[in-house]
Amino acid sequence: MDGIIKALSLLFGENPELRQIIGVTLRMSVISTTISSGLGIPLGVLIGSKEFKGKHWVQRFTNTLMGLPPVVGGLAVFLLLSRSGPLGTLKLLYSVTAMVIAQVVLITPIMTGLTATIISIPAPRIRETAQGVGISAWRQMWLMIYECRSQLISTILVGFGRAIAEVGAVQIVGGNVQYKTRVMTTAIMMQTNMGQFHFAIALGIVLLTISFGINALVHFLESRGRT
Repeated sequence: MDGIIKALSLLFGENPELRQIIGVTLRMSVISTTISSGLGIPLGVLIGSKEFKGKHWVQRFTNTLMGLPPVVGGLAVFLLLSRSGPLGTLKLLYSVTAMVIAQVVLITPIMTGLTATIISIPAPRIRETAQGVGISAWRQMWLMIYECRSQLISTILVGFGRAIAEVGAVQIVGGNVQYKTRVMTTAIMMQTNMGQFHFAIALGIVLLTISFGINALVHFLESRGRT
């Protein structure tokens, strides 16, 4: 009980480290989700709306990447950005940029797979109707996106929820550097190991509040989409 009281006082007090951790977390999550949406949603629309040779294997590969363990994705990005790696000269390791790259590697397949599944449902009907009235292929894709807009927004929110709750990959490529790459999940893990439970509880409350808000918004959009 004392830990919760201390955590609440920490949340509503002036703590620059706590605010900096929350700020870095939100910045990393928003940027990585935006990039992943820009890559994954168009690719998912193409996969879900088109019929082509090898589509089954593309879907299998995408589904495999959707379940990619975060530590494996983080390790791949670490090797890519390390001093001896192909992008080592950029010196991006242990930076927010490296964390964003790792997040994009993990989230983009999720965006792609979910979008392809969503688009594949109305795609045959819209394609048949559009071909009858002579609508171009690009216009058909925009019609599919518009019809599934609520579900696609939910997909973006799911990606953001995954980004903000990630710990393995960002720990590997970010290094949990104080006032630089420390985010809520890595800070919670570190503070728990140090016995600073009130700090960890404070961050956990913020993380749970954000997750609850995302889930509530997703549920609202899905309900609106069904009606």
